[in-house]
Amino acid sequence: MQTKDPNKGYIAILGWSLRCIDALEKFDRRYVIVAPKWAEEYATQHGIPYVSWDFERLNDRSHELATTLNDMGVDVAIPLFEETVEWAGAVNSVLLKNPRLLGQAMLFRDKSLMKRRAQLGGIRVGIFEEAMDQTDVIRFLKRVNQTLLKLDGDPNDPIHFKAFDKAGCLGHRVIRSPDDVAAIADDEFPALLESHLDGWEFAVEAWIKDRKIQFLNISEYVTLGYSVFVPATPELEKYRAKITEQIEKLIDVFDIEFGFIHPEYFVTNDGTMYFGEVAYRPPGFNAFELMERAYGFNAYQALVLSFDPKATQEELDAFFPTPVKDALGHAGCFGVYPRRRVVSELQIPPETENHPYFEFHELAAPVESTVTKRTAFGTHWGLVYFFGEDPHQLRDLLKAQEELDYYI
Repeated sequence: MQTKDPNKGYIAILGWSLRCIDALEKFDRRYVIVAPKWAEEYATQHGIPYVSWDFERLNDRSHELATTLNDMGVDVAIPLFEETVEWAGAVNSVLLKNPRLLGQAMLFRDKSLMKRRAQLGGIRVGIFEEAMDQTDVIRFLKRVNQTLLKLDGDPNDPIHFKAFDKAGCLGHRVIRSPDDVAAIADDEFPALLESHLDGWEFAVEAWIKDRKIQFLNISEYVTLGYSVFVPATPELEKYRAKITEQIEKLIDVFDIEFGFIHPEYFVTNDGTMYFGEVAYRPPGFNAFELMERAYGFNAYQALVLSFDPKATQEELDAFFPTPVKDALGHAGCFGVYPRRRVVSELQIPPETENHPYFEFHELAAPVESTVTKRTAFGTHWGLVYFFGEDPHQLRDLLKAQEELDYYI
């Protein structure tokens, strides 16, 4: 275990991640993991500093957690998951004596408020609206297509239905007709409705300290909900200067002093940038692990540096590599979902396993033979990892996985 420096920040991690714990064990900061009761036995057995907490809902007890951590001498709390972002805001408003941090965290959690704040700040967004029931969705679908001057018989332009406060593709549906609306259950409301943006969708990971971008990565989606790789192709990286401007605008509009953000954007053929949404926690699809494979730095340790009020600029400068230039190659992963309704075994396709870019997978044998019908974007069954020098070859390889059967 790395020796801990008492003169550097004492960090509370809100959420349980073995990869994060392993990274912190090898870092020079003291830390404590705040996680649900089910993690206690493992934490005790392995000597992991631990505080038990139920993150089901933000309530009056949030101040109790802040007080507990403050009494321990903790300097800052870092959210690992979407569900802990508001908790981190509540705790940090006490630890850092800045009440505005709770309101800021609520903005990051509510996709509708987030869009309005961005729009008020002059950031370009698509058309959006809140929906309380199925009638609102049908009305929005019709209104958007009327605006696009669609005639009777023309196929509808799709709209997007998104949960207010879920991460990534969870609760995300593409609606093309009133028939699609009928499949939405009442408990999925209220929700956010968005017009479809034609363009190249991508994600950004930015570590921020003292309102300054310390490191910016561009993650290229091959197919949303299926595959991503880093660094991006030169065709997307050519927008880096514009993307940096957009992130600086986000820092200003959302008043971000420190931390980590994971926004998503669309870029159109003429180079116009549209803001999708922004999260204040690590991305899904193990993007942190992909960045470590591509660059060699540990993104969880970077997270600590960007949050720690005692971290110095010299530390940050020494820690981060130069984007793109210092990458050892391109790392990507593919989320596998069975293409058949009935499966009996896991079988890695030979063309995948024998490809020089294939590294490893995190797939397990099927527990049940019947595959549950995918709702909205659904959840993948595990990830397959690739690494190689040519981003175009990697992109094509990731795309090709969509036509292969991993479960037969």
